[in-house]
Amino acid sequence: MKIKVLLCNCKGLCDSFKNTDMNTLPFQVESDLDVRYTMVHPQLCGQGGNEILTEVLRESAADPEAYVMVGACAPEAQTKLFKKIIRNTGFDEKRFVPLDIRGTDNDGILGRLREKAEALIKQEEDKVASGASKA
Repeated sequence: MKIKVLLCNCKGLCDSFKNTDMNTLPFQVESDLDVRYTMVHPQLCGQGGNEILTEVLRESAADPEAYVMVGACAPEAQTKLFKKIIRNTGFDEKRFVPLDIRGTDNDGILGRLREKAEALIKQEEDKVASGASKA
């Protein structure tokens, strides 16, 4: 499993990120979790953020082990905002993992990312186990 993490801090103006240090968070994520990389963009739903997301999803579309976890605003909002990009890049929407990281600090975000990553790993392990039991 290859997890890529993209983080957004809503231009740094959203009060719900006041306790978050986005300068140190990517290092914390990469140090504590088994991810390919972590990057921060100030506005993933803006033009530049959409371009980066498009590149990451397009690059990852052909790899069935690739998951893109996006830590930002509400998952429902992310799904709506990025639906067209996901469709246009051919990325499997089941491997797009939106996560709400608002209203906490670095440790809280790290905990949410860890919980989601562990759930993905378990899901993959269960698939492998059920496939092996059918053989």
